[in-house]
Amino acid sequence: MEDCRGPYGATGFLPQPNPSGSNTCYSEPSSHSFRGYINREINAFLWISLISVTFLLLRKLGKLFELWYKGGSIPGPSSPSFYGDSKLISQLKSSETFTDLLSRLHERYGPVIKLWLGPTQLLVSIKDVKLIKQMLVKAKDKLPLTERAFCLAFGRLSLFVSSFEKVQTERDFLAVELNSQLLQSSNMISKQVIDRVMERIHNIAVSGALDCQMVSQQMAFTILGATFFGDTFLTWPKATACEETFIMIAKEAYLWASHSITPFWKTAFWRYRALCKKLKCLTQDIIQQCMQKDSSHHIAREEPCANIMGLMFHGCQTTAVLIGDIIARLVTHPELQDKIYSEITLVRNGLQQQQDKQDVQDMLFLLATVYESARLLSAGQLLQRCSLKNEVNLKAGLTLPAGAILVVPLQLVQKDEFNWGGDATQFNPDRFLSVAEKGSDLVQMTSFKGFAEELVYPACNSYVLNDPTENAAFLPFGSGVRACVGQKFVILKVATLIASLLEQYEIRLQPGPLNDSKSMNNGVFQLLPSPNIVFSRRKS
Repeated sequence: MEDCRGPYGATGFLPQPNPSGSNTCYSEPSSHSFRGYINREINAFLWISLISVTFLLLRKLGKLFELWYKGGSIPGPSSPSFYGDSKLISQLKSSETFTDLLSRLHERYGPVIKLWLGPTQLLVSIKDVKLIKQMLVKAKDKLPLTERAFCLAFGRLSLFVSSFEKVQTERDFLAVELNSQLLQSSNMISKQVIDRVMERIHNIAVSGALDCQMVSQQMAFTILGATFFGDTFLTWPKATACEETFIMIAKEAYLWASHSITPFWKTAFWRYRALCKKLKCLTQDIIQQCMQKDSSHHIAREEPCANIMGLMFHGCQTTAVLIGDIIARLVTHPELQDKIYSEITLVRNGLQQQQDKQDVQDMLFLLATVYESARLLSAGQLLQRCSLKNEVNLKAGLTLPAGAILVVPLQLVQKDEFNWGGDATQFNPDRFLSVAEKGSDLVQMTSFKGFAEELVYPACNSYVLNDPTENAAFLPFGSGVRACVGQKFVILKVATLIASLLEQYEIRLQPGPLNDSKSMNNGVFQLLPSPNIVFSRRKS
């Protein structure tokens, strides 16, 4: 059988027309010619693949050499091996932290130091406040690890991604929604929320002692749930199961995200994925119920399910730590609790300021206490940023290469005597308060004892709460373009919660050897890890 089509081309198996235009027929190609065409096609494909891979590798190698070259101009220890300064980190004592290592390096090399974590990972730590402010404005991206952790746990989401360009619109929408809630409600937390919080706390107390960390977690979850879903969340029967699932995911989220290759072969990974799937089903359930009963909550209505899970996850972690820190200080130092309660009573009775509307924004010492607790928090050792595409040029003449891990050691900056005075390591809410006597300028308070004494005669002086963001060293909520959009919202929510609790209850340490106050340093507000506490209703 003859075929009158032309011969096969080298670029495929489509027959080519006869160049002479004649009707000459060709015999069916032999097996040898057919294998030749196949070999040429495969060779062409392999050459194209080789050239493409070589180009990509050379491009990555060029970026790596650029990172090494520009990283070499930054002060810091010289890398002893190709694998970086991992030996310095491995030699840390059990009682030391990574911040202790950075502290020693800053003392030796200056306010900006480098540390090679590996051949392709350059960490740059900045301690100088002016340089920190410049870096946080110019470095708009976050580390890819954060994005991987959230995406692996909650699915594809438009918040918590590394690139600022991709997340800017969502951040703006969230900021508008949170600020609108602040404007619409003078009472930041409703009585129903407080009653729900205390109901859950009493349920825990029946089964055993009240652990401060557990109580703060309960409070944070209830507050944020009511914020996103309204009163529907307070009667949701699956709230406890949802909270427990959040806690279990939080313990493993960054562990699984740290793998460069997702470990699909591990049974524990699939257990983790099952938890994530369960959380998604629970979140979809409360969103559906919220939409049916109350459509006024724009966040629940317009945000994707993954974004809401991410907000709850991140918000619960940070808010719970702040609440727990404040409660621990209140129970371990009763005089601080008494002073705040005195202020709450005066404001509630309208004795401190004669206004038609009284709210938590009039409780200046309470707000200062929240700010000071946030300043001294050690929940996050490092504030992390990066610039994925562009270099970061600082006025000091330093150039931070694109892709470098840029960190701020929060404990060093927020406890630095140069930034906060000689009592930087001590708990002193009055550093955020100023007093102005008639006809004089503002004078910053030096101790909360003086403030408490003046509460008895509130008309003598007028107090002003200083804006903490005016001090560039105040960084518990970040700074720059990627600062926490809910900073003011969280501060007022937490302050309102504490005011509502102290108005009705006295919070005390539970008697016992684990809560022995003799282990406390009376000169500095040194905290127990997580004291057991008791709520006692105040006499009306």
